[in-house]
Amino acid sequence: MFGLGFPELLLILIIVIVVFGAGRLPQLGRGLGEGISNFKKGLGEGKDESKRMDETKKPQP
Repeated sequence: MFGLGFPELLLILIIVIVVFGAGRLPQLGRGLGEGISNFKKGLGEGKDESKRMDETKKPQP
């Protein structure tokens, strides 16, 4: 993953804990998870809309 090993990831985690505090980590994780979920949902809706538009553009026999 981008050439990051365990020591680098541990250092990043320590920096995040220092900056945001241990109490806010669950809130940050929850917010990140909701953001990813909404992004995936939006991608799915975009595919559905694209499919509907393609069907309406098909010539009628």
